[in-house]
Amino acid sequence: MELSVQDITSVDKEITIKADRSDLEPKFNKAYKKYKKEIQMPGFRPGNVPVGLIKKRFGKEIEMEEINTYVQEVYENDIVPEYQPVGETQMKDLSWEDDKLEVTFKVGAKPDFELAEIESITVDKMVHDVTDEEVEEELERTLEREGNWVEVEEGEITEEYRVTVDAVTLDDDGNPVEGEKDEDQKLDLRDDSTADFRENLVGKKKGDVVDVSFGDEDKTDKFQLHVKKVEKMEKATLTDELAKEQSNGEAKNVDEFKSFLKSRMQQYYDQSADDMFRQDAMEALTKAHDFEVPEVMVNQIQNSYVEYAKQQTGGQLPPNFNEEEYKENLKDQAAREGKWVFISEKLQEKFDDIEIGPEDIEEFIGMESARHGVPVDQMKGYYAQNPGQLENLRNSIRENKVFDKLNDAVTINELSKDEFRKKREEESEEKES
Repeated sequence: MELSVQDITSVDKEITIKADRSDLEPKFNKAYKKYKKEIQMPGFRPGNVPVGLIKKRFGKEIEMEEINTYVQEVYENDIVPEYQPVGETQMKDLSWEDDKLEVTFKVGAKPDFELAEIESITVDKMVHDVTDEEVEEELERTLEREGNWVEVEEGEITEEYRVTVDAVTLDDDGNPVEGEKDEDQKLDLRDDSTADFRENLVGKKKGDVVDVSFGDEDKTDKFQLHVKKVEKMEKATLTDELAKEQSNGEAKNVDEFKSFLKSRMQQYYDQSADDMFRQDAMEALTKAHDFEVPEVMVNQIQNSYVEYAKQQTGGQLPPNFNEEEYKENLKDQAAREGKWVFISEKLQEKFDDIEIGPEDIEEFIGMESARHGVPVDQMKGYYAQNPGQLENLRNSIRENKVFDKLNDAVTINELSKDEFRKKREEESEEKES
């Protein structure tokens, strides 16, 4: 048996296994002896079928099975210890002709790089303390969600109303287009998305017919709106009972409910800030390191994106889904994700005091059970029955601890909520341009 290695890039290799019948003969002979005892054929007593007949009838299948086993053993015993592949190794070719075996694997190698100076990396972080004004705004939204739309029979339409209309499409001459009528369209005039309709409907009344047009000189769409119903929002009344209901009993009165809302809103902003810090830290660190990611690893991550897309559509991709185009569009993202895997590994070596204790696992499972709405005991049972998932859990905890360390190690650029949002919008516009 002979192994040869060709370096494609600094992190991509092609490893070829070459062998001949003399390397595989012991396996073949052992397999034939095994099948001689098992195979039954008319005219022969069990265990007495001639090996020559077995080879003639089943030799190709038996030998191919042993070849596959041999290749797997060589990969695990010779390639893995020596080259330590990363990512999902791909078998490019396997041929067995004229008693000669040749197999080529495409494997990924761990990139060789030095960790950048973490302290020199600056990461934005949103810092926001929830104000009483924001609490009042959220309180108003809560009262509106619990309120009701009440029909208004008389009077002019205002910007605070919701209007139900039948929208009839008109042709260039102002005549209704047959078959193009949208009935019972609800337009909440408080919503910015209905601004064009609002301009035409304010001041009108129930039963009016209103002509509207949208577009420019090149293309104008004309409609006739038949006002069928006018409603006004009547918000719920803030009471101690409503406070108890909306807080699942955590607040006993209105004042406690306001404190409850403020606490929940602050938790939301803190969690959002942490999530965005993680993304920004990953982005900054991947930009600060210049090394190649094995192609097999990028492909593996791209395939995981496709699998996730399948899950989102009930396990089956849409008929017109272009899988290759989808993966190509996400190739850069997959490369960044792959790069982060190696950077995170280096960070865990740098922060060598990271330890995972029973209390960390308990806390993580508690958060997962809350996130999925599953009892803690049931979540523990799930991990107990799935050892592989337990290792993923430990990796997630380790990753969380890495970000906790990064929060102290990198240079933090604190921004207010408005400053952070504005900067994000500017960066998004820059990327689009």
